Amino acid sequence: MSPPSIGVFALQGDVREHLVALSELGVDAFPVRRLEELEQCDALVMPGGESTTMVKLARSFDLFDAFADRIKTGMPTLGTCAGMIMLAARLRDGIPGQETFGGLDVTVRRNAFGRQVESFEGDIDFTIFDDPVHAVFIRAPWVEEVGPDVEVLASVDVPGVGDRIVAVQQGPVMATSFHPEVGDDLRIHRYFLDLVTAT
Repeated sequence: MSPPSIGVFALQGDVREHLVALSELGVDAFPVRRLEELEQCDALVMPGGESTTMVKLARSFDLFDAFADRIKTGMPTLGTCAGMIMLAARLRDGIPGQETFGGLDVTVRRNAFGRQVESFEGDIDFTIFDDPVHAVFIRAPWVEEVGPDVEVLASVDVPGVGDRIVAVQQGPVMATSFHPEVGDDLRIHRYFLDLVTAT
């Protein structure tokens, strides 16, 4: 069986790092900037970046509805950082009228961990892995509410705030607050690839 074709939303964001990670797993990975490229995808990665810019560019290139439709009709999708925002059904602290593609029955707070200077990294436990994942958070969101069909994969203890959800999955759609494409730990991409091949 041939490996799946996984597209990376490439209108804005840290596209190259995801392409490298997926290629290391033997996946046919390519940037998606046009409708015909989206049509070739078996699955999609929504990278980190600036969520408001991603929306505007998707609208400008007449791709917003096509992305949203593919995700809502069951295309496996991995969102990281801004990608988590793009997959959320509900947003807090977004700009007025900010749109998302949807796909996850969650409420996400944009820039929840603070500004760029408050970026941090650390080891976090995942329900799906035996060993912690080293996570890099850059102006990261977090999940404040999850629907009944959403599985929480990881949380972090935020000083003065308490536990906050930083990784979720709903069927073939998953998202992390942090950047798994940074560094050489490919477990999250490999787990996503398993979701793709099982779908």
